[in-house]
Amino acid sequence: MWTPSDRALVGDFGSGQALSDDQFRLLEPLIPPPKPGGRPRTTDMRSMLDGLFYVVRTGCQWRHLPPPPAFPPWQTVYGYMRAFQKAGVWEAMRHHLLVMLREQEGREASPTAAIFDTQSVKATERGGRAAGMRPRRSGAANATSPSRPAACC
Repeated sequence: MWTPSDRALVGDFGSGQALSDDQFRLLEPLIPPPKPGGRPRTTDMRSMLDGLFYVVRTGCQWRHLPPPPAFPPWQTVYGYMRAFQKAGVWEAMRHHLLVMLREQEGREASPTAAIFDTQSVKATERGGRAAGMRPRRSGAANATSPSRPAACC
């Protein structure tokens, strides 16, 4: 049987998408404030993030996001996701969390070296459809090109 502590752990809709208090405290300073001069923000950002993570984890379509009061309307969650993507918020969050994780592990904030293994990169294949086709000839090289108007008189 579900207890209140179980629901707090996995969220109302299961699959563990609900952010814990500690997780939200990490992300909250990285959420941009509402634009000045506009309407005040009425959407709960924690609920919006929970809805976004629900879509990502379950793979459901946006329109199948459980309706309020579970999450904000799907159009709102989708709108914030796109606005944050355009503003670079997701990349800033990823970078911030990566740096924080590396520092917790006692490593430098950014990597100092990278290794590329050329054996793992697939080379282009030969003999495809393009290999059997004749190259096109340029019409500009032809003296009787139809693109040139005929001289008159």
